[in-house]
Amino acid sequence: MKNTKTVLPEGASLGQLQRYIESEAKKRGFGKQAPLEKCLILGEEIGELFKAIRKEEKIPVGEHSKIGTISEELADVLMYVCTIASYYKVDLEQAFRDKDKVHAARTWR
Repeated sequence: MKNTKTVLPEGASLGQLQRYIESEAKKRGFGKQAPLEKCLILGEEIGELFKAIRKEEKIPVGEHSKIGTISEELADVLMYVCTIASYYKVDLEQAFRDKDKVHAARTWR
């Protein structure tokens, strides 16, 4: 079987990104993870993001911790948010637009 590589287009929309991540997750065998497992891993990725921020802010982090960059950890968080949204058939781009309308109608300090 020929291995076809999917490429995320430059300037992809949030919807395109979500579909790309869903496709790649299935190819890599992550499509079978239960939603709860995905949520727990998302929590771990957020913890890794916090460690990266602590490192950047010169706040001590465990000396044996493997710490990625802030951009790497944000990408991991986004990947899990997208896979969870896809599992529940949430169009993140539309969800964002809908929520942005709610926020726009609110009175902020």
